[in-house]
Amino acid sequence: MDTVLVNISDIEKNNELMNLLDEATNVYNKNFNGKTWYGRCIFISWYCSVGDCTFCFRTTQKHKIKHPKFSRRSMGSILLEALFSKLFNWRIEFITGGYGIMSNVDLLEVVKNVSFVYGEKVWVNLGALTNEQIELFRPYMKGICASMETLHPELHKEVCPSKPIEPYDKMFSKITGFKKSIAVIVGLGDTFDDMKYLFDFVEKHDLDRVTIYALKPITGGAYKEGPTTEQYITWIAKLRIRFPKLEIIAGTNFRRCDEINWLMKAGANAITKFPATKQFASKKAYEITQLIKDEKREFTSNLTELKNQDMGEIDWNYEIDKLNIKQDYKDQMKEKLQNYLNTFKKNHLKVEN
Repeated sequence: MDTVLVNISDIEKNNELMNLLDEATNVYNKNFNGKTWYGRCIFISWYCSVGDCTFCFRTTQKHKIKHPKFSRRSMGSILLEALFSKLFNWRIEFITGGYGIMSNVDLLEVVKNVSFVYGEKVWVNLGALTNEQIELFRPYMKGICASMETLHPELHKEVCPSKPIEPYDKMFSKITGFKKSIAVIVGLGDTFDDMKYLFDFVEKHDLDRVTIYALKPITGGAYKEGPTTEQYITWIAKLRIRFPKLEIIAGTNFRRCDEINWLMKAGANAITKFPATKQFASKKAYEITQLIKDEKREFTSNLTELKNQDMGEIDWNYEIDKLNIKQDYKDQMKEKLQNYLNTFKKNHLKVEN
């Protein structure tokens, strides 16, 4: 179970860690302006043709999800998340899904329309892309992210037996014209000394960004607990100090929200993986916003108010109607919209009461 609770006294008693955090904070302040945001990962399918990464929920679900076409999200729900990202000033972390989820033509349709709705090019995290895919996505893609999980060569073989490092290494060595990023997970078995493999990969490919997650154990999976807050923030702080200008996005979840201020102290630029569409305007969303502000950061994203910071109250039908997408997609978005808005309003009422 992922039952992390931040023990502030334990962290503050650890002089070595506190010194490390102070150094990371200073490095961050010298290289960034304090603007902090929420990054939204847009998942387009629950299927994965690989399905054997030991940390992943798909290792327990693969027997239930045998047909990719039945595990896709509707275009309406995908594009609504893109619209929320635009109007609530969330950054789209990346578009992602498992291996073998759909044809290149269908993937292109998703990437293109998310880009149209969001209003700019987007990051994608769809495996080791082929040359054909890269050229297909090029008009709508700003960056490529690779979910590496761990860069330790032997541990990677155990954790991701069917997803080797080499194809990603080759992809990053040849691509031009795109930003480059990887995602890694703390808690798979790497030690602090093993961070050298991560550092070497970042340096070799001159990465622009690293998204770093704390392992979230799954029921029936190979791992029973995630990293402590101390372990997680040590990884982030060491990465920040080693690469002062690197963009670092730190993952969180409902159970780990209380440690977000420590992620800021460790030098993270932004947060991701918070279930914003389920928790928008909730008590947790307000707490996150305040924790970030308490660290003297400017939180540029909106997780709490059903309005746009520039235009005020949102006319959702108007915003959907003006999009340069197919009418069928607009109709799907409108059909899905009210369920989301009802959740947002219900969460807000709970906070008020």
